[in-house]
Amino acid sequence: MITRIEQILQPSDWQTELKNVFTDLKQLCLYLELPVESLYQALPAQQLFPLKVTQHYADQIKKRDADDPLLKQVILSTHELEVVSGYSADPVDEHQTAIPGLIHKYPDRVLLIVTQACAIHCRYCFRRAFPYQQNNPGRHAWQKAFDYIEMHDIKEVILSGGDPLVVDDKHLQFFVEALNRISTVKRIRLHSRIPAVLPSRITPRLLQLLGSSKAKVCIVYHINHANEISDEVRQGAKALSQAGVHLLNQSVLLRGVNDQVSLLAELSEALVDCGIQPYYLHVLDKVVGSHHFNVPDEEALDLIEQLRQQKSGYLVPQLVREVAGKASKIPVDKIA
Repeated sequence: MITRIEQILQPSDWQTELKNVFTDLKQLCLYLELPVESLYQALPAQQLFPLKVTQHYADQIKKRDADDPLLKQVILSTHELEVVSGYSADPVDEHQTAIPGLIHKYPDRVLLIVTQACAIHCRYCFRRAFPYQQNNPGRHAWQKAFDYIEMHDIKEVILSGGDPLVVDDKHLQFFVEALNRISTVKRIRLHSRIPAVLPSRITPRLLQLLGSSKAKVCIVYHINHANEISDEVRQGAKALSQAGVHLLNQSVLLRGVNDQVSLLAELSEALVDCGIQPYYLHVLDKVVGSHHFNVPDEEALDLIEQLRQQKSGYLVPQLVREVAGKASKIPVDKIA
């Protein structure tokens, strides 16, 4: 099976590509043929949360279009500098971890902060202010987290960050093998933007690592718009499926990006066409600097109801919100 996958995907130096991301506003604007002068007033937002965009993602953005939905997710905005009531640095109450690097909010699953790095910086990221330096145990200290998982009868471990697929295969193998040695762990879930923004990361070696795991591996994509799904993304999804990895997608409902039923329908169709199951549609986590992306609950509920009327049930993601202190995601229609 792996031999067949290698024929589909030619290996490439994804780490070199990762080192050559756009981090300069002027360079990104020149590449996308946008007038950089109009964005200079947003430069202070770079100090709050640096700009970072992969070449692959930039190539999916329509040039000379300041309203492109993919561009809006990553471009600096003056709105990020505004102070808005109800928005905080820790909207889902994650900054106090159970032990360094481990978040335990739900009964039978935990989340490990594998890295602070991402391949791309989404301007609405709810962890843009997360205290990563306090949650970086180092390789030898991770044993405390593994002991905690075993002691608490954890069934599922989520590898997150940052983005867990930023780490190299040797580092990722360290986590997969350690979790496979814990008898209670049945599933390993990776939440990652990388398969959509740096698809060259889906290499034969990675496929072999994930496909050979004793615990079932699931990758939760983070794709918000159908235009993010390139041919390379489709190939990567096909290869991951062939390796036995279960594929889900969670999106964030974003003003000006995907807040139309036609766009949500197109996204669901595109996901299912390449073997990725629409899973969650999150309303915005109210992190500082993101208020301009917010879609009110009433509008969100109307959009999901319209989608439900148009599409089969498996094409309709569950509309949810993360609520601090709750033991699960909460359906938006269940919240008073």
